[in-house]
Amino acid sequence: MTGFSHFTPLVQSLPATIPFVGPEAQERKSGKSFRARIGANENGFGPAPSVQEHIRIAAGDVWKYADPENFDLRAALADHLGLKPDQIVVDGGVDTLLGLAVRQVVSEGTPVVSSLGAYPTFNYHVAGFGGRLVTVPYLNDREDPEALLDAVKREEAAIVYMSNPDNPMGTWHSAETISAFAAALPENTLFVLDEAYGEMAPDGALPPVDAFLDRPNIVRMRTFSKAYGLAGMRCGYAFGHPDTIASFDKVRNHFGMNILTQIAALEALRDQAYLADVLGRIEASKGRISAIARANGLEPLPSATNFVTIDCGRDGAFAAAVLAALVERGVFVRMPGVEPLNRCIRISAAPEADIDIFEEELPMALAAAS
Repeated sequence: MTGFSHFTPLVQSLPATIPFVGPEAQERKSGKSFRARIGANENGFGPAPSVQEHIRIAAGDVWKYADPENFDLRAALADHLGLKPDQIVVDGGVDTLLGLAVRQVVSEGTPVVSSLGAYPTFNYHVAGFGGRLVTVPYLNDREDPEALLDAVKREEAAIVYMSNPDNPMGTWHSAETISAFAAALPENTLFVLDEAYGEMAPDGALPPVDAFLDRPNIVRMRTFSKAYGLAGMRCGYAFGHPDTIASFDKVRNHFGMNILTQIAALEALRDQAYLADVLGRIEASKGRISAIARANGLEPLPSATNFVTIDCGRDGAFAAAVLAALVERGVFVRMPGVEPLNRCIRISAAPEADIDIFEEELPMALAAAS
């Protein structure tokens, strides 16, 4: 029997792809476990002990469906941010929210603008709904707002995506630059501003929370995966104009959030003392990663995220060889995917033991790559 023949032409045209090959797949292929998992921008310091305790207490309640309105979590986020609950939507991480945003404005042939080498999951959703992706290159390892704006106007784009702070480079723009970009956009272009690393951003990088609430074409997204250490729980949120946020309810999976995730995120938000502590540990770890890079003749980029992007000083082939040598030595890391960003590798902030392993293996990986 041949394969099912009634998939849409769009689906038939797409490759079966995974935007990120997980460390688990690499471990299965090699038959070896990684000694240091420092490549996926996870928070290896983990969630607060208070969060872990609340998960344990609530474990017996997993027979229940979670509240489809996410009422308590939205109320807590509103209080935390100084917003109203109807300005916030919660779902399974920024990746899910990106898909919902794209779904609402993109159909086959719709022009969409992003940066070449930016977070690839956005592109994955654009392709899945048949959008026509238009990309502009990074400028000095940062997204280029001027070029993005030019592309939006030239293509009459329905949606433009930017992350600030940036993934995969860890760089950032000032709030003034982001605000000027937003103000210059056509009203019929949806601006998706990904602030997944916002808790790590330096002062002056994030526009005020209420900066764009009167603009229905701007939606900002944040997550509990990074600073709060809940990547495995899958919880993100978007905020913006109430009419735009209400539109997410037309297409989202209302039972997509599980009850333990709701409880964990709620408690993580309450424990701001732990957040402050872990942000300090992330900064210290990034400082050590940068020092290790320099000690090996490499150049770390300034970082406003929970990872350090390291310039390996040559081309993408050399950086890929360094990465492969680290992986062979049990150190899971990643790298940007396109030139000239792919001259770099990327190392997540992590507990001392993991960075010890990286420090030990990097010289031998560089030697092997050379």
